[in-house]
Amino acid sequence: MSSSLTRKEAQYPAMATWNQLYDPFGSILLSALVAALPVATMLIALAFLHIAAHVAAIAALVVALLVAVFVFGMPADIAGRAAGLGIASGLFPIGWIVLNIIFLYRLTVANGSFKRLQETIAGVTPDRRLQLLLIAFAFGAFFEGAAGFGTPVAVTGAVLIGLGFSPLAASGLSLIANTAPVAYGALGTPVIALAGVTGLDLMDLSAMIGRQLPFFSLIVPFWLIWAFAGFRGMLAIWPAILVTGVSFAVPQFLVSNYMGPYLVDVIAALVSLACLTGFLRVWQPKEIWTSAKLGGRAAAVEEATAQGTGPSPAGGAGGAAVAFDGSTLLAWMPWLVLTVFVFLWGLGDIKAFLNGVYNLSFPIEGLHRAVIKVPPVVAAPVPEPAVFAFNILSMTGTGILFAALLGGFAMGFGPVAMIREYGRTIWVVRYSLLTIAAMLGLGYLTRYSGLDATMGLAFAATGVLYPFFGTLLGWLGVALTGSDTASNVLFGGLQKITAQQIGLSPVLMAAANSSGGVMGKMIDAQSIVVASTATGWFGHEGEILRYVFFHSIALACLVGLLVTLQAYVPPFTAMVVGG
Repeated sequence: MSSSLTRKEAQYPAMATWNQLYDPFGSILLSALVAALPVATMLIALAFLHIAAHVAAIAALVVALLVAVFVFGMPADIAGRAAGLGIASGLFPIGWIVLNIIFLYRLTVANGSFKRLQETIAGVTPDRRLQLLLIAFAFGAFFEGAAGFGTPVAVTGAVLIGLGFSPLAASGLSLIANTAPVAYGALGTPVIALAGVTGLDLMDLSAMIGRQLPFFSLIVPFWLIWAFAGFRGMLAIWPAILVTGVSFAVPQFLVSNYMGPYLVDVIAALVSLACLTGFLRVWQPKEIWTSAKLGGRAAAVEEATAQGTGPSPAGGAGGAAVAFDGSTLLAWMPWLVLTVFVFLWGLGDIKAFLNGVYNLSFPIEGLHRAVIKVPPVVAAPVPEPAVFAFNILSMTGTGILFAALLGGFAMGFGPVAMIREYGRTIWVVRYSLLTIAAMLGLGYLTRYSGLDATMGLAFAATGVLYPFFGTLLGWLGVALTGSDTASNVLFGGLQKITAQQIGLSPVLMAAANSSGGVMGKMIDAQSIVVASTATGWFGHEGEILRYVFFHSIALACLVGLLVTLQAYVPPFTAMVVGG
């Protein structure tokens, strides 16, 4: 950073700083209820008033500005800068990912290669339930581990809608599936951030999360198929679900406990994909589920083996098998290229190199270190940094764009045709980008104004029940910010301090923040907008939210119960690491 910037930073705090105020009413419960008004505005507008997502997000942002300025005393200029930083961060990198993945998807549809890809997936299995396990859970987990930040939902949502799943099914099920892998997403970024803000040992945190989430890596595949096909539909394919869950959970536990957080999802997803694909070469359900609608039981073939769609002597789905010829390779090529580029863009060395080529990061004057986070949220006053990193080359969305361009040329598109299609894509996703920008504006304002900390302190006042409610605090953090990383940064320090005050393991509660947070991923507006955009189901974000909300809160409560057992009840207490 230049010396001039250093002088500015040294001068600005003396000019105007603001200490966060967490309890303006002298009642933490009342203050928390008022702090929750912006979130309540958005949820009510989406779920009950059926207001368009971008309008609901803007309305929530306006309410947040009013609450922050007139109730919590935040200076209006600082509040405006916080919202502006969030809006910019919503477009880059989140909106950038959405725009370019939809661009790639539209190219494959226009070229006809996506239809061929559908046929090859059906060649592995024509059963919709098994396709969900392959695409939404295992394939999505790989993208979560490699990139995170909305990439898995964007990719799997687009693939599922192309396979014929109904828009609600493609959107909602992609969101439900993208839970258990989230804590180790983007090559372990949430865990690394959690260690950074708490000062706790990185391996202890990685191991502790790895002793919580594998239980849900077993549960979520069953939950996913139950949400789609009902209990009987789930029970009919339990062997495949068990293979999927076990082959993900075991590597997740081993890698997180003995190797660290970096490659947990990548390795677990690849093992799960390989095991499930291999298993389906020797096993197919007796009844093939061809309905792509939620709960719609439409079996085209009642007895698969009798009709020739069961496992053939050579393995695989006999009647549905598709030969892997040149056209099949061409159909998979854009997605294989995408996988390679996303993985490369997630590597620290690649990011460092690209940032060395182009690095535009600058503090937001008037906001950077102007907001002071104070006890009891932190042990000592801490000025909040506010830096906008417009490192366009190292953003995951840029890797996706390069993959789309390379795939486009390979599919026979010329430069003019791709530019024209890119323009159409921008028009298609315009409201989604506006929604994401407004939602990140809301998230950043919530963070810098301390509204999130006020809600967190209300959770922290629950005493002996804190292991349960502290876990839900992580869920709330992700629901507010759209990011397990951001939730860990927001509440990691609070979790550590509160745990120490009431005699709990700080490692346990910091890990619970991340593990509970993953279940909030499916209801944050950012993820819902990504899902609706990927599936082309614009204007139906409220329906998606209503569908996934129960699944989100129910799974979060189950995580809370597990953490409570680990806090108080042997033999679960023996699972706690780090003291």
